[in-house]
Amino acid sequence: MDTIIEIRHLKKNFGTIEVLKDINFDVRKGEVVCIIGASGSGKSTLLRCINLLEIPTSGEVLYHGRNILDDTMSTAEYRAKMGMVFQQFNLFNNLTVLNNCVVGQVKVLKRDPKEAREIAMKYLEQVGMGQFINAKPSQISGGQKQRVAIARALSMEPEAMLFDEPTSALDPEMVGEVLKVMKSLAESGLTMLVVTHEMAFAQDVADRVVFMDEGVIAEEDKPEVIFNNPKQDRTKTFLKRILDKE
Repeated sequence: MDTIIEIRHLKKNFGTIEVLKDINFDVRKGEVVCIIGASGSGKSTLLRCINLLEIPTSGEVLYHGRNILDDTMSTAEYRAKMGMVFQQFNLFNNLTVLNNCVVGQVKVLKRDPKEAREIAMKYLEQVGMGQFINAKPSQISGGQKQRVAIARALSMEPEAMLFDEPTSALDPEMVGEVLKVMKSLAESGLTMLVVTHEMAFAQDVADRVVFMDEGVIAEEDKPEVIFNNPKQDRTKTFLKRILDKE
């Protein structure tokens, strides 16, 4: 399988606090990897380092074998290949739904505006937001905003999608509509790296689950192993706490 991202000895400090400690793992083409763990375990920081929203303190992030921290690599070009979906949607409030999905294509990819609109429409239809193209973000629900954010990322036609707890800011009744879209993307073969606390989603959709604890990868395996037969005590403790709540 073609490896898209390789993480090697990645560390990230904020001042004296070591948030990521010697992280090593790969993401292969067409794979869905879910990262789980308690708040503060380093999951979102890892995702932000992969997308260069945070600069790693040391280590390497390789994209098709090239270190993205090298000066030879254009950050903007690389980021265009990594779609990012945030907790808080990060839509442009002054732009319509359609223009939110057009602006990056025109500015970053230098696409013709007409072509960019056609591509945006395709993905807005795909996530069930085609009838809202003239709405502003303030006029739609949280679940709808997140679906627009997913369409916006897809409109860049990235090679992989990074999701940072995409349902954590949503009301419970809206979580399902976003997870349904994500599940259909996974089934379409899109490479996805998902930080999530939705355990049922990780169990159903992931090819591999990575459990992070205190800045390290404590365990990674197929979902059925992580959820039914974890090897590490800390994985067992975390899952017991989470699954008992549900």
